[in-house]
Amino acid sequence: MEKLIIKLSIPLLLIFSACSCSTEGGLQKILGTTVEPPVFIDCRPRSSTEITFSFSIPVRVVSLNFSEDLNVVSIEEGREVNITLAEPPDAGMKITADILVEDSGRNSLNVIVPFRARNDRMPALVFNELRFDNSNPKVEFIEFLALESGNLGAMRLFIAHQSMADPFYEFPPAEVAAGEYIVLHMRTVEEECRDETGPDLSLSKGFDAQATARDFWIPGSKKYLHNTNGLWLMDQDDRIIDALLISETSDLAGVSAALVKTFNAAAEFLGREKAWDPRPAGREVSGWIPGSAVITRGTTNTRRLFRDESLAPAAQAANC
Repeated sequence: MEKLIIKLSIPLLLIFSACSCSTEGGLQKILGTTVEPPVFIDCRPRSSTEITFSFSIPVRVVSLNFSEDLNVVSIEEGREVNITLAEPPDAGMKITADILVEDSGRNSLNVIVPFRARNDRMPALVFNELRFDNSNPKVEFIEFLALESGNLGAMRLFIAHQSMADPFYEFPPAEVAAGEYIVLHMRTVEEECRDETGPDLSLSKGFDAQATARDFWIPGSKKYLHNTNGLWLMDQDDRIIDALLISETSDLAGVSAALVKTFNAAAEFLGREKAWDPRPAGREVSGWIPGSAVITRGTTNTRRLFRDESLAPAAQAANC
């Protein structure tokens, strides 16, 4: 996960008195007010040339530096600090900002935050194939099919059992063509594994890597993908591009309590966002049931979960 570094500085007030007032309560009595330093909320690209830093109270910018060579032409200060760039960075480029701000009371806050540049050319992807079991060198993977051309940069994959709020993976910038397969391998167990962000799809030599697919690899050998879960792809405006709800059994029998909890949370979320149809086999139902999901029991290293590519993509289990 990306690391956010925040440094806070509150001006030191020196008062000579017969009594000692070193606690926060004593300082508030002297000042007659509550000390409320600024709090960083988030950083988000609003357009290809605009970046917004949000804070809890109005601030002014003392200094601002980016890890990439970006030419800043204007800074609008306040609770939202809006930065305008002269030229847009590459779509989905990973950038780190180092921003120092202070409020009207001269309380300063230094934030070092990574983010990705705006990408308005994200292609439509669909979940196409999954493997849930690992047997070295065969590892779990998720395969996507690109329905149109575009750039993957900053597209986010969420896996409910890992986190409902934080993306499990962010794609780096990579141009893809309509009809192209993109494979995210869930472990890296060989030295020949390489992320394929350029035109050469034969760069990676890891097991299951093919010259007809674009390969990406999750570092390490930890298990991340379980076969009772919710998965979805999301753009930078929190819109769901595609989703998949999976359950090992039709009634969650024998499934761990932790996976049942995240399954239910994912089902509720995807239903609310209209990203998954709660009707098993087209039947009207009240609420969510495991039968609404794609049943994964029986999948193995050699028997994987496939989407029927002859059917139009649909937010339900019927075409898997």
